[in-house]
Amino acid sequence: MRKLGPGATAATREEAVACEMVLLAVPWDTVPETLASLPAWKNQILLDGVNPFHGKAGSFLPANVGNLSTSQFVAGLAPGARVSKRLTTCCPQHRGQSRDKRGKRVAFISADDADAKKRVHTLLHQCGYSVVDLGSLRDGGLMQQAGGPLAGRDFFERGEYSR
Repeated sequence: MRKLGPGATAATREEAVACEMVLLAVPWDTVPETLASLPAWKNQILLDGVNPFHGKAGSFLPANVGNLSTSQFVAGLAPGARVSKRLTTCCPQHRGQSRDKRGKRVAFISADDADAKKRVHTLLHQCGYSVVDLGSLRDGGLMQQAGGPLAGRDFFERGEYSR
């Protein structure tokens, strides 16, 4: 079993949904059952960190959610949650690393709820990221989800910053 990062703790589903901010990071094929198995959302922020591919490594097939962004699809499965798309454009091996020799890593966010977006922006900024707001779950979600123009790429803000 891999270790959790600093400050991270394992929790039951019930404990997780009781938190004010919850990261959804499960394989795409398990999203519906994962969200259906949770207690009702009560205005918490649900950070959508899922990429829309079916299958296992090496045989990925893109998910079809019609004309929705995958974050809109997730939001539809989590009534009562305020969904925000975030950190899915960054290469997986660099997630959790806000800076490197190239500069401050850019974290893109999208949400339909202004307060949720502001809180996620603040959290990511405090973690050392340069945060860029891409707009709504529809517009920004499509740009940063797998298959979108920003997916799987690292972006950096170059300039003065302290480590």
